[in-house]
Amino acid sequence: MRSSFFGNLDQGHLPGHFTLQNAKMLRVHLNGEVMARQGSMVAFQGQMDFDYEGAGGVGRFLKKMVTGEGAPLMRVRGQGVIFIASNADDVHLFYLENEALTVNGTNLLAFDPQLTWDIQRVQGAGVATGGLFNTTITGTGWVAVTAHGAPVLLDTAQAPTFADSQSAVCWSAGLQVGVNRTVKVAALIGRGSGEAAQLAFRGEGFVLVQASEGPIVPHASG
Repeated sequence: MRSSFFGNLDQGHLPGHFTLQNAKMLRVHLNGEVMARQGSMVAFQGQMDFDYEGAGGVGRFLKKMVTGEGAPLMRVRGQGVIFIASNADDVHLFYLENEALTVNGTNLLAFDPQLTWDIQRVQGAGVATGGLFNTTITGTGWVAVTAHGAPVLLDTAQAPTFADSQSAVCWSAGLQVGVNRTVKVAALIGRGSGEAAQLAFRGEGFVLVQASEGPIVPHASG
């Protein structure tokens, strides 16, 4: 796997159609197709067609219906240059070489169309538990993810690693991932820490963690 996080992203030796226009915008030189998050196009030059991309099969469709996971995708076809961004979040590139990467659906921005994807459940997380279903992308090609704020790349081989489920952007697909629950008695009387459960990562690999736990949900006014 290649990424600037690993210091091996020499784009002179890789397909050059995915590049960063700047820290917050992806530029794709398109002569065919690309998969991107719905509504992420900010500009393009040339001829482009935009189509809704369904789940791509009954199994994935049912998973999306049950879990709500999986980025809403569009398929872009054409020739030219397209610029893609999401809420001015930072954009980071990974190049898979017959590998797999698991991505939080809210952080998935774009990927090559020849890559395959599926929705998987974190071990130990019930269906009713939110935020614990993620998208695994497999094959050879580019994947672009977003992160809110400067992220940190953690080496999970160094020690057992834990992250908030909304802060974990992406991670090695071969990791053992479960749920670490830290509910204390004080939480039952309204004195909880707000950190009752985290994703637990074990094995050889990495997890990329953003400096955010997701968008703030405003309280309803009376």
